[in-house]
Amino acid sequence: MVRIAVSGHRGLPEETAVLIDRAIRKALSDYLPDVCGLSCLADGADQIFARGVLNVGGVLEAVIPAKEYRDGLPSECHAAYDELLGRAIRTHRLEFVESTSESHMTASARMLDDADVLFAVWDGQPARGYGGTADVVAEARRREVPVRVIWPEGAQRD
Repeated sequence: MVRIAVSGHRGLPEETAVLIDRAIRKALSDYLPDVCGLSCLADGADQIFARGVLNVGGVLEAVIPAKEYRDGLPSECHAAYDELLGRAIRTHRLEFVESTSESHMTASARMLDDADVLFAVWDGQPARGYGGTADVVAEARRREVPVRVIWPEGAQRD
């Protein structure tokens, strides 16, 4: 089974989310039939990826950065977070209480511990804060985990 971690931008415009969904599903097709997705289930790329993994018949593992992680997500994505978390075959919960940049980067590193490849839904720009996608890509490359950048033509970031 191929284990694919995800890191990517949040708060994506709807048109970009559609483009990324299409691109993720196309990329996942290269790894079928046995795919396990590793995701923190944040809004944006994480949830798009998790749904894509499940829709192609893969399984999902959730990595939860902190006890208060869900509370830090936009309220409009709570229902999707809860649904995807409920569909995960395994949940890895870190010991952090507060949802911080440190807990997010630690969760990303935890996913990389088990990943065969990282899908980076990334515009190629520097991280806007510690633990952003650029930092996760750098860590994956340092560990020699293959990185597959997914940023389709026409995608934009707020």
